Amino acid sequence: PKAETRRLAEEMGLVVAKKADSQDICFVPQGKYSDIITKLKPNAALAGEIVHLDGRVLGTHEGILHFTIGQRRGIGIATGEPLYVVYLDARSRRVIVGPKEALETHRVYLRDVNWLGDEPLAEAASGEGFACYAKVRSTRAPAPAVLHVDATGIYVDLTVGEAGIAPGQACALYSAPGDDARVFGGGFIERSEREPSAEASLKALLASPVAA
Repeated sequence: PKAETRRLAEEMGLVVAKKADSQDICFVPQGKYSDIITKLKPNAALAGEIVHLDGRVLGTHEGILHFTIGQRRGIGIATGEPLYVVYLDARSRRVIVGPKEALETHRVYLRDVNWLGDEPLAEAASGEGFACYAKVRSTRAPAPAVLHVDATGIYVDLTVGEAGIAPGQACALYSAPGDDARVFGGGFIERSEREPSAEASLKALLASPVAA
């Protein structure tokens, strides 16, 4: 444990015993995440358009690496209405924005699923699905959900929409919301779907041609 390590370091007279905890990633110099992303994904640092879900071009940006899903402040546009980053389209370098309601995810598709249930996953989650509690944020308690398996993949329907979900986040499945709940398994979010009208608008926008 960290506390025990600090105690031992203090007993040994090490100068690092009272050093403040670091919140930075060790391989990111001076906390400049943009430099690492630019090196690994150069396209993320290229300029592009800021586009509303309804198709309006609202402005331009200096690279999608400067934005996160759910972001409201610092988008760089003024429209008189609160807008949030809904989607980052790496292919076309577009930052897609919309109202807060468009952020709410109601379905997440999972990859690399680790299943710990009593029945095989395909049996447990077929048909009407497997009722459980899903946790997609470390700071929130698991919420009611239904796990499904069908021809489209493995996905979780969230009873209450969750805002700001992005691919790569973990989704853990439990028997209940409490600390003594059983863990049924989990996986990583591959993609998500929003409220139907917002999802339809996003799909139409992503399918539209992009100006060179």
